[in-house]
Amino acid sequence: MTTPSVLFLCVHNAGRSQMAAALLEREAKGAITIYSAGSAPGETLNPAVVEVLNEIDIDISSQRPQKLTDQMALDADVIVTMGCGDACPVYPGKRYLDWELTDPAGRSVEEVRVIRDEIQTRVSDLARELLAANS
Repeated sequence: MTTPSVLFLCVHNAGRSQMAAALLEREAKGAITIYSAGSAPGETLNPAVVEVLNEIDIDISSQRPQKLTDQMALDADVIVTMGCGDACPVYPGKRYLDWELTDPAGRSVEEVRVIRDEIQTRVSDLARELLAANS
């Protein structure tokens, strides 16, 4: 058995992909390797994203947007894209999921909560699938 791995990929790595990685980390409890990156990472995390995760006892305030590396993508079993369009590279032979989610940039905390909850539902489904396949 190998540990499944997931790469959450977006453009700025300041919102959706950070939320997804943090939520999956809590859900998987170390049973899944998780990467989060952006094709053109921003300077800082979206403050509303940090706030809505803090509301559910997840602290990502020390995280910083990360630049995608080829190694992250090569190591991932599943690459979850979020609003990349043509800005994110494609790695042949990888399983891709494209999660169409509202970008939290410029949104109110109330709107970002809705995005967080939608990501939580998708993350829970993905965790169940990957952990069941690996048991």
